[in-house]
Amino acid sequence: MIKVSLREKKLKSDKLSLYLDYYPPIINPTTGIETRREFLNIHIFKNPKSQDEKKYNSDTLSLANVVKSKREVQIRNKEFGFKDNVNISIDLVGFYKRIVDDYYNKGSKSNYSTWKSSLNHFENFCIYAITTSQIDIQFVNRYRNYLLNANTTRNLDEPKRLSRNTAATYFKHFLSVLKQAYKENFIEKNLIEEAEYIKEEETHREYLTEEELTLLWKTPIKKEKVKHMAIFSALSGLRFVDINNLDWKKVYNDKHQGYYIQLREQKTKSIQNHPISETAYNILKSQNTTTGLVFGDIKYTQITRPLKEWLVATGINKKISFHNFRHSYATLQLANGTDIYTVSKLLGHKNVATTQIYTKVLDKNKIEAANRINLKLDGI
Repeated sequence: MIKVSLREKKLKSDKLSLYLDYYPPIINPTTGIETRREFLNIHIFKNPKSQDEKKYNSDTLSLANVVKSKREVQIRNKEFGFKDNVNISIDLVGFYKRIVDDYYNKGSKSNYSTWKSSLNHFENFCIYAITTSQIDIQFVNRYRNYLLNANTTRNLDEPKRLSRNTAATYFKHFLSVLKQAYKENFIEKNLIEEAEYIKEEETHREYLTEEELTLLWKTPIKKEKVKHMAIFSALSGLRFVDINNLDWKKVYNDKHQGYYIQLREQKTKSIQNHPISETAYNILKSQNTTTGLVFGDIKYTQITRPLKEWLVATGINKKISFHNFRHSYATLQLANGTDIYTVSKLLGHKNVATTQIYTKVLDKNKIEAANRINLKLDGI
């Protein structure tokens, strides 16, 4: 009989990765390869210092032991790795926390922050302990209604309602948790098939014109690197995370393609050669680096204040975040005649429908139509 043991692997950080050890080895049903290890993507603190860290370790180990017990039953039934009739009920909040923690351990800090906020709301909703066996479509609908009427958890002088788009994002996170719970056989029914998503409201995507970008380049800023990264985004269409992770080993130049970056997008995980202009390349060359990260590692939280002050100094009266420089790239490409399919590829969109959002920002047909009626009016 196969024995299943819960073990720990030391990480470079101050955490331990939990995994299951099978003896004798089992055949992984996904790869068909014999293996003794199944990493759970669950981590605990190596040396917990606070009560919170100790409680986190205790809760996480309990969850890991539930998975271990489930695997033992599956193996006895010779159904390891496949959907079966073994349903073990676990704490849904704890399961949610495990998924959020996984974002943190993968280094996706912006995603982690959003997921952590969505978890806070789910914890507020669950005034009593809830297990996976108790989840049904009525529970899903109640949580949907809660999000549509909930206030933000941020400390504000006056309560402020969650925006519809934020509620939609948090509800998607919740459904992703249910999907994973169903995949791991903690929930009997795929409730996502019955769930009604929260429809997002269309938002205005602000962009910067060529004149405004030129003005920004000429305007001094406290942190020069922020200026370079922002303008490079407007010239390349890359997201902050892709620019921040850009390594000189991925920057190329040849007579056929000119300057380009070999890019694995953080969001889509696809690999592509991303062409950039000579001006964009010159921004890279102006950095005080020749190897490793082009711009050096910088946290997103470190750029928000310098960016805001820089925009104020130019007198540009638009609500602009770093991501709007990517919006500017897309909008200006379309304005200068690049077809939507090429722009879609340059942005790394999987679906051209995502790119069509930018055509609403700059609708050439409407602009041309507005100027077709011309009257010669005295005094005007």
